[in-house]
Amino acid sequence: MKGDATDPKALIREAYRIDGITPEQCRSIFLDWALSYEGETGPAIRILLEQYGAAADHPMTQTLKEGLGTAQAPRRRGGRAGRGQAM
Repeated sequence: MKGDATDPKALIREAYRIDGITPEQCRSIFLDWALSYEGETGPAIRILLEQYGAAADHPMTQTLKEGLGTAQAPRRRGGRAGRGQAM
């Protein structure tokens, strides 16, 4: 089964079709989607929420919202700057 540009493997779509899916299973599916998605995840997550967000009580909706929050988080700087040490 083929998806679309935002969900190429149709992982998110299928998650919404699984009766009784747990939040843990949704996070696992989301991780698989995020690791295989080529491009910026933030805009893609917004599109997915527009497509499926009407199911507000579905655990995948909550997972996508959480993923959107982490997609915007700044990355940790490495080396001396990341440890806060001055020269």
